[in-house]
Amino acid sequence: MAQLTHRTSSLLKPLSFATRHLSSTTPITIETSLPFTGHNIEPPSRSVETTPQELLKFFRDMALMRRMEIASDSLYKAKLIRGFCHLYDGQEAVAVGMEAAITRKDCIITAYRDHCLFLGRGGKLVEAFAELMGRKEGCSKGKGGSMHFYKKEGGFYGGHGIVGAQVPLGCGLAFAQKYSKDENVTFAMYGDGAANQGQLFEALNMAALWDLPAILVCENNHYGMGTAEWRAAKSPAYYKRGDYVPGLKVDGMDAFAVKQACKFAKEHALKNGPIILEMDTYRYHGHSMSDPGSTYRTRDEISGVRQERDPVERIRKLVLAHDLATEKELKDTEKELRKEVDDAIAKAKESPLPDPSELFTNIYVKGYGVESYGADRKELRAVLP
Repeated sequence: MAQLTHRTSSLLKPLSFATRHLSSTTPITIETSLPFTGHNIEPPSRSVETTPQELLKFFRDMALMRRMEIASDSLYKAKLIRGFCHLYDGQEAVAVGMEAAITRKDCIITAYRDHCLFLGRGGKLVEAFAELMGRKEGCSKGKGGSMHFYKKEGGFYGGHGIVGAQVPLGCGLAFAQKYSKDENVTFAMYGDGAANQGQLFEALNMAALWDLPAILVCENNHYGMGTAEWRAAKSPAYYKRGDYVPGLKVDGMDAFAVKQACKFAKEHALKNGPIILEMDTYRYHGHSMSDPGSTYRTRDEISGVRQERDPVERIRKLVLAHDLATEKELKDTEKELRKEVDDAIAKAKESPLPDPSELFTNIYVKGYGVESYGADRKELRAVLP
């Protein structure tokens, strides 16, 4: 009976039960749910190698992400989270599959639906909930909120509120990686709603000119706010949008398809420059907490995706099919995760609010927070009030 390897992040604790007939590192070959579709590139194989350890870890990680987002919904409705809040439930396979294919030296930068990506990069539940509630112990000191999670030491560069603006920044990170010759890549993530932004194409053009190790990941959940993709884009085949840049369409509800695609994209980007990945995924909640998510799509559509394509249920079925755990053991794990989330929320609530003086920090580079004053504005002082 082989225990899973313990990792420091709260996200990556081992499951308490063990594999029955297989060692935790015995190779298992799984076929992706759908074939990949390539644009100007030969797609990778549908056969993905995994292990019992990875399968169980995928289940735990995705179930924890799902529970965190459901808890965030409740906290928002209780007015403990204020302002904008965009939830990721339904899209967990993208975060987990991507993380399995890369290292923490590779960079990820995304838009405002960022909670689960932060968790995947090694962020702690307490830091996440504290940030959501605007508390001092949050990952951005309680000053960023839902849209501005950040963990530089984990290679996670946000969390950005301006639609599409993270893509040029991601290409800048890739430029730094190439300049430093460090053999790592950057995943710049955006949604189908941002796919028509001009700055995205400008950044992609430069990335292609300079052969930057940039992987543009379109998380196509099919609705930009409340607008269906076909109403906003003449060509919603986002993986083909690069024209001169190759692309790959991926089943974003299949964590192993995402893993295979991201591994393939990393190898390509290091040798040949940028590539676009379109993750065909789906969000269960509305665009943000102010959107009920049912005025521009039917409840039958949402429940249909849950029944046929849910990413967590797909992994559950694989775990059961390979006899790595029983249904009861998986249910027990979900109960443990619920308690873990509840404990993190309780701890986050104990964290104080930021001091009012924090309004003036993290704005200027040290030494540049200078203001002029006096009748003729010729006197300077470097300490803001």
